[in-house]
Amino acid sequence: MSFGQGGPQWDPWKPNTPQQPWDDQGGRAPQQPWGGQNAGHAPDWAALAEASETRNRRKRLLLIVGAAVATVGVGAAVAMAVVNADGNTTASNKPTSDLPATADIPSDTASAAPSFEPTSAPPPLDPKDFIASVKKDTAPLAPEILFPGTQLTMGERLYKKGPTADTKNCASATKGTLPKILTDNRCTRFLRVTYSKDGVAVTVGVAVFDTEAQATKVKATADKKSIVESLSGGGVPTFCRAAICRSTTNSYGRYSYFTIAGFTNGKDVTTKSTAVFTTGDDLAEFAFRQIRRRGEAQASAASQ
Repeated sequence: MSFGQGGPQWDPWKPNTPQQPWDDQGGRAPQQPWGGQNAGHAPDWAALAEASETRNRRKRLLLIVGAAVATVGVGAAVAMAVVNADGNTTASNKPTSDLPATADIPSDTASAAPSFEPTSAPPPLDPKDFIASVKKDTAPLAPEILFPGTQLTMGERLYKKGPTADTKNCASATKGTLPKILTDNRCTRFLRVTYSKDGVAVTVGVAVFDTEAQATKVKATADKKSIVESLSGGGVPTFCRAAICRSTTNSYGRYSYFTIAGFTNGKDVTTKSTAVFTTGDDLAEFAFRQIRRRGEAQASAASQ
C-alpha cells in the first residue's frame, strides 16, 4: 500500500502547502529547508538578483513609456484647445500650396517710422526792418507813447519826467548847425522830453525821417555845434541856454536822437561833472531802447 502517488505535493516556495511525510518506500521523507535549499545545496543568489533587476528595469521602462504617452496626450489636448480657441480647425492642415503668395501677405508696418517732408521755420522778423522805413513803421507815435509814465528808473537812479513837445518844424526845436542838417535831410517830425534829478536836467530830442539812410546821414554830418534846444517847464527851470552843457548825437532806424544835459542852476559842465554825464548817458540809452522796442512790437504783431 503506497501513499506516495497522487497525494498532495509540497512546494517549499509556496506557503501553507502540506509537507510530504512519506517517501515512495513508505518511509518518512526528509523535510525541505525553508529558503530554497534542496538536497543540501544553497540557492542561486546571482540568478535571483538578476531576475529581480530584470523586473525592476521592466517597471522603470513601463513608467517612462507611460509618462511619455501622458505628455503627448497633454500636448495634443493643448494644441486642440488653441485651435478651437482661434476658431480655425482647418488652417493648420492646409498644404503649403494653399497659402497666399508673398505679395498677397500684408507687410508689418507697425514699426515703420512716419516720414515727413523736411520743413524749416521761417526766420524771425527783424525789428529794425519795421523802423527803417515809413512804409513799415506805421504804429502810432507821440511823446507820451515813446516816453510813457511820469518818471524813469535806470539802475538805481530815479528821474522825474518833465515837459514834452512835438512839432513838424524840426529846425525850431534845435540850435547851432543842427537846424540846417535836419532840413537838408527832410526831417518830418521832432519830439522832445525833459527829465531831471538832483539839480541836473536833460532834454532828449528825436528827429523822424522817411528812411534810415536820411537818419544815418544826419548822425554822420552833425558836429559839436549840432544841439537840441533844452525844454523847460513843469517844475524844471530854464537850463543850458547860456551855460556850457554836454550834448550827444546818435541814430537807429529812421530816427536820429539827441541829448543835452546840464545843471539847472546855470553852472557850466566840466569833465568832472559826473552826474551830468551819467544823466545824459542814461537818457540816450533809454531813447535807443524805446525806439528799438517800437520795432520789436511791430515785428511781433506782424508775425502773428
